[in-house]
Amino acid sequence: MNPLLSNLQPAPVWRFFGEIMQIPRPSKHEERISAYLQEFGRSRGLETLSDALGNVLIRKPASKGFEQSARVCLQAHMDMVCEKNGDKVFDFMTDPIEPQLDGEWLTANGTTLGADDGIGVAAILAILDDNTLEHGPLEALFTVDEETGLTGAGGLSTDWLQSDILLNFDDEDEGEYCIGCAGGIDTTVAIDYTTRPVPAGEKAYRVKVSGLRGGHSGDDINKGLGNANKMLTRILWNGTEKCQIGIARIDGGNLRNAIAREAWADIVVAEASDKEWQSLVADFAEHLKFEFRSTEPGLQVTLEPIAMPTCLIDRQTQYNLLNSLFACAHGVLAMSREIPNFVETSTNLASIKMDDKQIHIATSQRSSVESAKYAAAQKIEATFRMIGAHVSHGDGYPGWTPNPDSRVLQVAVEVYRRMYGKEPVVRAIHAGLECGLIGEKYPRMDMISYGPTLRGVHSPDERIEIKTVQMFWNQTLEILRSLK
Repeated sequence: MNPLLSNLQPAPVWRFFGEIMQIPRPSKHEERISAYLQEFGRSRGLETLSDALGNVLIRKPASKGFEQSARVCLQAHMDMVCEKNGDKVFDFMTDPIEPQLDGEWLTANGTTLGADDGIGVAAILAILDDNTLEHGPLEALFTVDEETGLTGAGGLSTDWLQSDILLNFDDEDEGEYCIGCAGGIDTTVAIDYTTRPVPAGEKAYRVKVSGLRGGHSGDDINKGLGNANKMLTRILWNGTEKCQIGIARIDGGNLRNAIAREAWADIVVAEASDKEWQSLVADFAEHLKFEFRSTEPGLQVTLEPIAMPTCLIDRQTQYNLLNSLFACAHGVLAMSREIPNFVETSTNLASIKMDDKQIHIATSQRSSVESAKYAAAQKIEATFRMIGAHVSHGDGYPGWTPNPDSRVLQVAVEVYRRMYGKEPVVRAIHAGLECGLIGEKYPRMDMISYGPTLRGVHSPDERIEIKTVQMFWNQTLEILRSLK
C-alpha cells in the first residue's frame, strides 16, 4: 500500500484505491482495470461476468438474515479523465498516479487523481471483500468509458442486472443525494484548409493562454471559469484585424467534458507590425486577468519567439475559423424556470486540434430538457455551417428524471439524519450520470447517486476531501443495513 494512504480511514477503501491508482485506465483503454476487477471477483469465489464492451458485473450473496432484502446494485465507472499540466512528463497509458497529501485533501502530482470514479470503485471492492458486513443480495456493476460518451452504460444488456435498487457512487459533494441529471450530446466540427507560404520579413511567435483552473463542463459551467480556447480566439481575432497576423498552428483544450485550461497558436507577423502585436498581446493579458480576477488567479498569457514555420493556414480559412470560434457559444445558455439557481442548458467549446488537412473542433451540449439539448447542438451546427464546415453530432445520452418519492432516497435521507443530525441536500445536477442510461434500460430500478467530496475534477487540480470518504463509507453501510 502507498505509504501516503496507509494511515487514512476507512483503511479498506484507501487500500483498494491505492491499488487502482497503479493501474492505467484511460477511457477506452480499460483492459487492465477490467482484468483486475474480474480477477478480484473470481479469486473470492464470487459470480463474475463481463460483456463485450468490458463492463464487469460481480454478484455477492446476502449476509445471514438479509436474504429477503431488496437486491441492490452498487455502481461506479472504471475509467478516469487523463489531464496533466503542460510541464508534467507523464504517460497515462503506462505510469501510475502519484498521490500527494495537501492538508485535509488528497491530490496528485501534476495530473488528475482518478478519484472520479476510482474512489467509488474502491468502496465497492471494500464491500465485496468484507464478509462481516450486513446487506442484502448485491450486484456490483463497473462500467467502461463513462468519461468520453457513457458507452459502457449505454451498451448494457437489458437482461444483465437483477437489482431493484441502484446506488451510483459518482456524485462529488458529501451531504447530498442526487436524484436527476442532464442529458448530453457532442457536436464536432471539421474545417478543410489549404496552406500558403510564409511571406518574407516576418517574425514568428507562440502565443499561449495557460494557468486556468479548468473543471467539469457540467458541474462547473456556471462558476465563471475561463475557457482558454475562447480567450486565445479573442487575441487572435484582434491580432488578425489590427496586425494581419498569419496562423501556422492552433491547439487548445483536450476533453469534451472538460473546460479548456490551456490553448496556444503559432503565428507570424510582419516586422512593421511587430511592436503593435506585442503591445496587443500585453494589453489582452491585462484585460483578461482583470476580467477573470476572482475566478482565474493563475491566468497567464505569454508570447515567445519561435522558429519560423514552414507554412500558414490559408487566409480565407483563418478568417472563417476565427470568426466562427469567436461567435461559437460557450457557457450557460438557459437557467431552469422551475428550480432556483439550476442550470438547464449549456455548451462547452472543448478543444481545437489540427492535422495536415483539417481543423477539428469538439463541443458538448447538456440540458435537463431534451428539446433544449438538441436546440443547443443545432445552434453550434448553425454557427459553423455558415463557413461551410463539416458538422456532426454524437448519439447523445438521456437525462435522468427526478423521483422525489423514491424509496431508497427516503431510506438514505433518514440514515443521514440519524447519523449526522442534519438534513442532506437532495438535488439534480447539470452533469451527465450513467443513471440516465441505466434507468432507460431498467425503468423500474430505484436510484440515487452520492459520494465523498471532490473538487477540480477533470483537471490536474482534482482532489478528494479525506474525512468525507469515511462519512460516505459509514452511510453506505448503514443504507445497506436499512434496506430490509
